Amino acid sequence: MRLTIGVDIGGTKVAAGVVDVDGRILTRVKHPTPADGDALADVVCDTVDELAGHYPAGAIGGVGVGIAGFVDENRSTVIFAPNLDLCKEPLRDRIRRRIDLPVIIENDANAAAWGEARFGAGRGVDHVVCVTLGTGIGGGIILNGQLFRGRYGVGAEIGHYRVVPDGRLCGCGNRGCWEKYASGRALVAEARELARTDPRRAKRLLDFADGDLERLQGHHITQAALEGDAAALECFTTLGTWVGQGLADLAAILDPERFVIGGGVCEAGEILLGPIRDSFARNVTGRQVRTLADIRIAELGSAAGIVGAADLVRC
Repeated sequence: MRLTIGVDIGGTKVAAGVVDVDGRILTRVKHPTPADGDALADVVCDTVDELAGHYPAGAIGGVGVGIAGFVDENRSTVIFAPNLDLCKEPLRDRIRRRIDLPVIIENDANAAAWGEARFGAGRGVDHVVCVTLGTGIGGGIILNGQLFRGRYGVGAEIGHYRVVPDGRLCGCGNRGCWEKYASGRALVAEARELARTDPRRAKRLLDFADGDLERLQGHHITQAALEGDAAALECFTTLGTWVGQGLADLAAILDPERFVIGGGVCEAGEILLGPIRDSFARNVTGRQVRTLADIRIAELGSAAGIVGAADLVRC
């Protein structure tokens, strides 16, 4: 299959593209995600038809769909996608009723991780863990060059392993999950708390938000940190420390050669990566004698899910 289509379904938009065997997106489209979960298959099919219309008949070899939710081991059914109002949805079969092509459904974080492993910051390495720092923490694990899904298809939910017993309440229902301390949302929470308790130190952050803490967002903190603001830098150090500790725990279990860190907060570059590496080196088991995993920033950005889903349908 020289050309395949990757579809990345998020809570607000369906992004898709035609991808070649080198991971290049040749044509791209984007549409709003329907409010009605039952209409999702139709939107995907219409998007595929739109993209395929730019190419000769038979040029498209398959369709890979990444979706934010649990996907079964057969890569066919969405077990649960709370933000899309889907439960036990046979999405692959619904799409194939209209599209006479191979179709696979994959968790969106897995798809993005595969894209990075094949064509981004993880290329050339067989043991990679990808960590996406967004509203929560998404993850994908590649071991021996293969995407790890777990027995029932729902593995690699790394944001929900618990790092603080009885800690902060998580949206999953548990307390103390890693993503409550090491995500983009955690960065914002840290900065707002600092501004609340010490507004003079956080003056630059408050300036970005026009004095309203609820308007303070991640990109404001990143910009302040890039300007050298001490309060913003402290927030990134706290975030990086939590991320590095979590990576150290993952290294004790999986022993990857490389970690790839993605998400909007990575725009801070070394301001975030430095504390992550320092914390990882301080906390990893056997640090005195073992080879430390390489830690890199993701390269594909928002395209990773499209590229990864398109490539997975070839596997």
